[in-house]
Amino acid sequence: MIRLVAALMTLFALGACTVESTRSLGTDGPPLPKAKKIGYFEAKRIPKKVLAAVNTVREGRGLAPLAISPELTAAAMAHSEDMARQQRPWHFGSDGSSPLQRVARAGYKGRFTGELVSETFEHAEETVAAWLEDEFTRDVLLDPKAREMGIGWYQEPNRKIWWTLVLGNPDLPPLVPAPVPPPPAEDTRDGKPVPSS
Repeated sequence: MIRLVAALMTLFALGACTVESTRSLGTDGPPLPKAKKIGYFEAKRIPKKVLAAVNTVREGRGLAPLAISPELTAAAMAHSEDMARQQRPWHFGSDGSSPLQRVARAGYKGRFTGELVSETFEHAEETVAAWLEDEFTRDVLLDPKAREMGIGWYQEPNRKIWWTLVLGNPDLPPLVPAPVPPPPAEDTRDGKPVPSS
């Protein structure tokens, strides 16, 4: 009986020592960080959390606080989803659109003042903190002309989050965006594509 108890205790001890190997590895080798899924209630809190964090820093610098803009939020949400489709954190849409064009498309009547993007496993607070650490992105958040913001995100099934923050000023006239060029037309003859020369 004593041997059976000792054997069971040894098995439990060895079981506790095993390393979990089910975590996905990143392209650089180490395991990917584990982010929690953004649920319904967390999604409702994100804009308020980001706004409070940004405004705390802005007010500490003597700058006007920002307000949430539904149009800038719509532009940010659409761009976050588009970045996930492209698998690239950048400022150009898959249709070739610029941030200026996207805010105009979303119906924003004021002036676009800046956009920040991020691809990360970090949540809202960590992402804002990272933007504040970098001089360039901090300058965008602390632009004295900005009066409104929109925050957007898209979370993939692996929980990676694509963040977009767009800033603007409703009291300034919009800059006129250049039109988005249409995709090149396919040259067809008899209904068959003709290779370009």
